[in-house]
Amino acid sequence: MSDYHPPTDLEEVINSEVKEWHFHIYFHQRNADQHQAALDLRDAVLRLRRDGAFVAVPLFRVNTDPIGPHPVGSYEIWVPSTSFSSVFSYLCLNRGDLSILVHPLTREARKDHELRNAWIGPSFPLDLSALPVKTEELPIQYPSLKLGYSAPEPEFTLDQRRRIGANLERILKGEKEAAKAPMN
Repeated sequence: MSDYHPPTDLEEVINSEVKEWHFHIYFHQRNADQHQAALDLRDAVLRLRRDGAFVAVPLFRVNTDPIGPHPVGSYEIWVPSTSFSSVFSYLCLNRGDLSILVHPLTREARKDHELRNAWIGPSFPLDLSALPVKTEELPIQYPSLKLGYSAPEPEFTLDQRRRIGANLERILKGEKEAAKAPMN
């Protein structure tokens, strides 16, 4: 039997929620077609951001060689949690044959890259040796946007979330396929 018990205290879960994410687009740097496909995807993301599809900020630099934990050519796209599903969906459907590492931004960069990650496409082995185990500061990016960890207020209060949850349970009571929440 596992000793791990996921937290269920609403306030604890809300306070630990990930607010910012990285998407690392990988390409074999010596493969001209993959390199161009990665640049085309980056330009598409930039156009869609400009047009209001989502908030996604590719880093100005495209790494044409391995850098940090990333073993091949890559670039990073920063995404606040409010745009996560839109960006994830877009990249899932439009990545071509590129691989994408997705990870949260927390105080534990090594865990974020090794244990809290997801891959869209085939995974690559990472060199985690240069990543810090833990830092005191949150890795806030682009605070001028006032999104992610820089957002001024939470979208809903705890009481509002409780009411939303109770309403969902009431609605789902009649759905045969939906699992019921435990009573305690």
